[in-house]
Amino acid sequence: MKEIKEEGWDALIERLGVAGATMFVLESEEGYGDYTTERKKIFAEKSLDDIVREIKALKREY
Repeated sequence: MKEIKEEGWDALIERLGVAGATMFVLESEEGYGDYTTERKKIFAEKSLDDIVREIKALKREY
């Protein structure tokens, strides 16, 4: 099974490039969980300003 995945990935890269292959895989894989419920839990106690500050802080780290 590993060999098939590797050959498939190589074929995708050859045809679509790395970015295109990555986008294809991300669009093709089924997610899990309930994002709406999780998002409400994660951001329940945060203001928009808090969220923006956290994003900016993370960007500085990278």
